[in-house]
Amino acid sequence: MNSVMVTRVAETQWQAVEDDRIVGHGDVSRRPDGRLFVSIDVWQDAAFGRLGAAILADLPSPLHTLVGEADIDQKARWEQLGFTLARREWEYVLPSGPRETGLPAGVTILPDEQVDERLLVALDRAIREEVEATVGWQTMPAEVLPRPAGTRPVDPSKYTVAVRNGAYVGLVRVAPVRRRARIGLIAVRADRQRQGIGRALLAHALGSLHRDAGIDSAWAEVDESNTAAMALIEDIGARRTGSNVELVRR
Repeated sequence: MNSVMVTRVAETQWQAVEDDRIVGHGDVSRRPDGRLFVSIDVWQDAAFGRLGAAILADLPSPLHTLVGEADIDQKARWEQLGFTLARREWEYVLPSGPRETGLPAGVTILPDEQVDERLLVALDRAIREEVEATVGWQTMPAEVLPRPAGTRPVDPSKYTVAVRNGAYVGLVRVAPVRRRARIGLIAVRADRQRQGIGRALLAHALGSLHRDAGIDSAWAEVDESNTAAMALIEDIGARRTGSNVELVRR
């Protein structure tokens, strides 16, 4: 039996072959904040270590990966390659449907068809700058890939926006996926937080999913250090269902 041979078949892809059969592959992607995330999928256990060694030899550090915390074997494989715990994300499920939540005084909620893309982009940029200046964007869930020029596409059809006195002050992004949806981001400008805007945005989004799309539930990931976000979604009925860990090799 021949040994497993690993070849880099593209800039972001590696392939493991044994006896002329593909027994695994690896991939790398760059997140909007610049971090490199690697993944390995194998059909033969010995291929994991060979793929991992090849990828580590080809790519600069640091490298990151995401693993379901309950998958002990997969986590151990990455640890054998020198990866260690960087952070933990809790997974939540939120039932959709109407909720009683009053809007803060002077705040209105804009559905996606009324969102001004120029103002949305400005709000998105301002919120990112505020997050980066405090906890750092690396604590946020994975998002869309950047455009080649480095800018991030913003699709108004996926956003609901909170407006106060004519200014965009908060947003929630929802991506429908069959009978469920993903809450990709909920954020409020720093000077407008703790006023009930985030709760009103989330309640509006969950109600719209149930009423307009017939979607039963949504899921979200929250960094374990983000206690404010966990309190917000748990207060509105979210149920914790599991966790993912981000591992890093420096």
